[in-house]
Amino acid sequence: MKPDYQSKIGSEAERLELRDRLAGKFRSFLPDESVLVDEEDLRPYECDGLSAYRQLPMICVLPHDIEQVQSVMRICSELEVPVVARGAGTGLSGGALPLNDGVLLSLSRFNQIIEVDEANRTARVQPGVRNLAISEHVSDLGLYYAPDPSSQIACSIGGNVAENSGGVHCLKYGLTVHNILKLEVVTVDGELITIGNDTYDSPGLDLLALMTGSEGMLGVIVEITVKLLPKPEVARVVLAAFDDVQRAGDAVAGIIGAGIIPGGLEMMDNPSIRAAEDFVRAGYPVDAAAILLCELDGTEEEVVDDIERVRGLLQGCGATEVRVAADDDERARFWSGRKGAFPAVGRISPDYYCIDGTIPRRHLGHVLTRISELSDEFGLRVANVFHAGDGNLHPLILYDANIEGELERTEQLGGKILEMCVEVGGTVTGEHGVGIEKINEMCIQFTDGALTQFHAVKAAFDPDGLLNPGKAVPTLARCAEFGAMHVHGGNLPHPELERF
Repeated sequence: MKPDYQSKIGSEAERLELRDRLAGKFRSFLPDESVLVDEEDLRPYECDGLSAYRQLPMICVLPHDIEQVQSVMRICSELEVPVVARGAGTGLSGGALPLNDGVLLSLSRFNQIIEVDEANRTARVQPGVRNLAISEHVSDLGLYYAPDPSSQIACSIGGNVAENSGGVHCLKYGLTVHNILKLEVVTVDGELITIGNDTYDSPGLDLLALMTGSEGMLGVIVEITVKLLPKPEVARVVLAAFDDVQRAGDAVAGIIGAGIIPGGLEMMDNPSIRAAEDFVRAGYPVDAAAILLCELDGTEEEVVDDIERVRGLLQGCGATEVRVAADDDERARFWSGRKGAFPAVGRISPDYYCIDGTIPRRHLGHVLTRISELSDEFGLRVANVFHAGDGNLHPLILYDANIEGELERTEQLGGKILEMCVEVGGTVTGEHGVGIEKINEMCIQFTDGALTQFHAVKAAFDPDGLLNPGKAVPTLARCAEFGAMHVHGGNLPHPELERF
């Protein structure tokens, strides 16, 4: 995949000269070990979790306080050097892919929970704090942080904000955007600004929502105020097995249609069931065509009533088995299989490519059937794991990058799946972001007018296009080349935006 970005550096000699000049400036306020220029030191930063795309940065810096981040941004703005901010590197869309003529700004040392306000159920945290660490830190207070991506043991909260991450409990409790109150952000020219506040509403434009999911293109997030929720009194998981994926999809629609909003509602097909069971021994029925995991939480009375209603709905939709977790240990095992599905699939294939699209729930059965047909057409196995409750699909395409042309065929299959998501009224991403992976499919989802407005917003925050250029929003020229829409002469209406 070619990023939507053109380097301004004409030769390798110019690049090395700029690198050395930057290193000298950075070392005036950062220790030597926080300024990385050697290839062996830069290699760990060459990709994010979407490891199909790799690129060494020109230089990497690891600041440990806000003032240092501001200084980095002032220098890069002055010299017109692009900057890519990086968290834990667990992203799955190439959003943190560095540039060989740019600075990689690592926020891994921003890893402190600054303050917990138990009375107001909030916490102030730095962007490098792991998602799961927040819930672990406040567990003794009977609180937790609701968004729980499968990578929560490793992913950072700053990256969660940049991609608007979700998780298995996002159906009831929302995505990241629904669970934060305030951000401290360093702008492209080094100014520190506050977006949002400590209350649930604030006057003016909703810049908090705009910044969430902006993929590092509008500013560098250096502090987040998150909402905390009280742990539910009771939480139980129902596992249902089906001999047909269409019936499982119908069951999802049936549960939501009955007015039941589970804490989590997840679906896995047979390949992912078998991989997960072999990996974590979760107790899954390995002969099932699909399983649903439905978590119900609330008071004891509410949960008991909802379980009986859900059991009846599942059986009415043709479930071959319905099982309620006997205790918290079995509940944890059921979820461990789902949350371990990605690494489990990694054990049965040299490589896999994770797609992230969202569709209306009523089309689940049709889309899964079509994915199976496309799998046969392209000769590539696909394991499906997804947040069924909100229609967020995660097909995992199994491939071998050592086989010539197989990555390209995998990308083509992934593109077809995302195009199908748009065709049925969905979107090309639910929580992983666009990055460079889905930038062509953005041409399919959005009109030239909408993309022009996206570029105008980007220009308002970053007029020189230095923050994570080439990601998330394609140029109209790229879309014209991709052939997805009519563009006036294939040119942007504002020539100064072509670098974005």
